[in-house]
Amino acid sequence: MNDQTQETGAVPNHESPNHAAPVQAATGQGAPAHAEPILSVRDLKVAFKAKKEMNEVVHGLDFDVYPGETVAIVGESGSGKSTTMHAVIDLLPGTGRITGGSVKWKGRELVGIGRRDMEAVRGREIGLVPQDPMSNLNPVWSVGFQVEEAVRANGLAKGRKAVRERAIEVLEQAGLSDAEKRMKQYPHQFSGGMKQRALIGIGLAASPDLLIADEPTSALDVTVQRVVLDHLAKLTSEMGTAVVFITHDLGLAAERAEKLIVMYKGNIVESGPSREILQRPRHPYTKRLVSAAPSLASRRIGSDAVLPEAPVESFDVAAIAEAEPQAQRRGEPLIEVKDLTKVYKLRKGNFGHEDFAAVSNATFTINRGETMALVGESGSGKSTIAKMVLHLEEPTSGSITIEGQDTSKLGARQLFDLRRTLQPVFQDPYGSLDPLHNIGNTIMEPLNVHKVGDAASRKARVYELLDQVSLPRELASRYPNELSGGQRQRVAVARGLALKPDILVLDEAVSALDVLVQAQILELLAELQRDLGLTYLFITHDLAVVRLIADRVCVMQRGRIVEQATTSEVFENPQQEYTKNLLAAIPGAHIELGL
Repeated sequence: MNDQTQETGAVPNHESPNHAAPVQAATGQGAPAHAEPILSVRDLKVAFKAKKEMNEVVHGLDFDVYPGETVAIVGESGSGKSTTMHAVIDLLPGTGRITGGSVKWKGRELVGIGRRDMEAVRGREIGLVPQDPMSNLNPVWSVGFQVEEAVRANGLAKGRKAVRERAIEVLEQAGLSDAEKRMKQYPHQFSGGMKQRALIGIGLAASPDLLIADEPTSALDVTVQRVVLDHLAKLTSEMGTAVVFITHDLGLAAERAEKLIVMYKGNIVESGPSREILQRPRHPYTKRLVSAAPSLASRRIGSDAVLPEAPVESFDVAAIAEAEPQAQRRGEPLIEVKDLTKVYKLRKGNFGHEDFAAVSNATFTINRGETMALVGESGSGKSTIAKMVLHLEEPTSGSITIEGQDTSKLGARQLFDLRRTLQPVFQDPYGSLDPLHNIGNTIMEPLNVHKVGDAASRKARVYELLDQVSLPRELASRYPNELSGGQRQRVAVARGLALKPDILVLDEAVSALDVLVQAQILELLAELQRDLGLTYLFITHDLAVVRLIADRVCVMQRGRIVEQATTSEVFENPQQEYTKNLLAAIPGAHIELGL
């Protein structure tokens, strides 16, 4: 962080940062003033052992959660949000330990109780929806089996038929369509959003009194997100279920939570009614979070910037002649997609199959130096188009033309050369980097594959790229597990830039990042586009981010492009009902955040 003194400044009114007074719900759904808290945390301290010493990461927190109340804990990655709530249910990873304080659940002390006693509370009384859907489902068991195990473990049904019926019910409640059919499938056959829905179903299986939801909707598109959040709101109002959201989505916090807790470096720096805090933040750190959050009112990053011209250091006629065509080329069609269709063969019983059209007759053009965003729900065909543009999937019909070349007619050598100008940045900063390669070798990999330069020049290029994405050069010798999510995504961008491509295909490149890191990556992408004249195909389900990064938008529904226009036109005057529904579903879209 750039301004350490400001971020760690004292809370207004001389409150201790960790001992912000518990605040009653701001809306009518919270408990009355005389109600006892269902969860009461006092002076909670958590430390992790490193090199035989305990390193404290949570520094004496105080907060309460009341029956039926919805609380959001916000803050950047590493602020202690997840650690705090995992400590409450004794699920701290590795060497993590509670080193002080009290956690009372319905008046009963949880710190220090036995394993069996805690297991009786965890799941049945306090449910958890973990953060990463990719690693929290066992790949060798069907999704249905794993949900049924949760139903059995929590004693929710007896007998195979009853357990199965309850498992189908909880998946449907979590917004998973065709739940009965999906029960037989394995995690690798689910999209990220579908896996997240399955985890939500498991967390809700026992109808707990408190649900801890750790980034529960970060992998979900806005319409499914609304289904899930509406269901959680229904639980809260009808069953008195309290919900603690751990989230980086300030729109979600403003719209869905009655109370907000803002954490920074293991401290609570501000807490109170969520809308009041987000519309009138007092602490400098909260102000930074709010200012970094994208919204429908945001302007395109760098929209008022003039693209730099190539510098001419002397009156060299050849240099001027070389610079002029570059300027003329900016804005010309670079990628032309026409009638693109992708049909998959899906297996049916009795060795048969049926056709599934993932993309149908998609047509669009991306001009040099601009950003085209593909948006839509999970399964709308966005990533399938990206894979076909990258030539990782073969189109069933239609054409993709890049710089005037029909890619379907290119030979193996020509395709290999094309990949120097066309590079991907994938969704998952955790899964897209090889844990066995250090950062330097990861960034250098495209240079090695394409045999660019010698060892010394490749090393120099790695350092140049680290500088370009604002990472210290010493990270070259570090490994992915030593980096934060934001740093890993910067490494992914650096690797994508290694071959000096003209085009980057960014598939959900910022969806897993908190608002401060997300803002940094989006600023970086805008800056690189201005400096290098890059062209972006940007795939995302986050429409607020589209407002910040894109020049034009294609809206996809069930494999078809249903609306295509400039970003301003789509946001200010959407033509299709589907587009209007997508915009209306954005959490907190119409809540004005303050500074």
